[in-house]
Amino acid sequence: MFDSHTNEEYDETMLRPKKKISKRELKQDTLITTYVKVTTFYDTYKKQISIGVTALVVLVIASVVFLKNRAENNDRAMTQLGDVIQFYDNGQYQVAIDGVPERNIAGLKAIVDNYGSTTSGNLARFYLANAYFQLGNYDEALKNYEDFSSSEELLSVSRLAGIGECFEAKGMHKEAAENFEKAATKFAKNAAAAENLNNAARNYGIAGDKEKAIELYKRLKKNFPVSSYAREADRFIAELSV
Repeated sequence: MFDSHTNEEYDETMLRPKKKISKRELKQDTLITTYVKVTTFYDTYKKQISIGVTALVVLVIASVVFLKNRAENNDRAMTQLGDVIQFYDNGQYQVAIDGVPERNIAGLKAIVDNYGSTTSGNLARFYLANAYFQLGNYDEALKNYEDFSSSEELLSVSRLAGIGECFEAKGMHKEAAENFEKAATKFAKNAAAAENLNNAARNYGIAGDKEKAIELYKRLKKNFPVSSYAREADRFIAELSV
């Protein structure tokens, strides 16, 4: 027999609105789902994650140690450069290169060999190149000039000019001209620009490129009209035009 009361209760249950899920419950459900996903991911790849974290920690520690050692090495190079630079300033270039072992003074070569990757060691390389050039050892001078680098304009100009002077001394006039020109063009407002332009023109002329030499002498007259080099430019132009 059909129970009318039961039917009424069923109808009321069907018609009764479902409980509304709150934002808090939704948030909790999302957090639980995310937690389960993360936990599952970690359980699956925990070996790889452990290796990755370890590698990262080792990398961070190695970087800190490297930077600390680099700073300490730079300080050592600076101190040693300060001790030996007096011989360089006095024109005792070989002593500056070799140092004075009996007085525990390291030479420029040793400073470069031991600390060449530091800022002070790199500066020692520049002085080492100059010292070799003064002694006529152009191959060693050229090597050290080429290995040297600097963001300072004065040193950058001197480096290019030094390379040019080495090539000129070795009779490689085209290469000399190119480096002198680069120094004069890249640093056009530098005090040595007129001299470098003059040196570039001279070496182009010796190398047989008369047109380029004349072009640079004309630029020298235009850009540096009051320089002593500009006053001689017309004479060189006339000689090259014959």
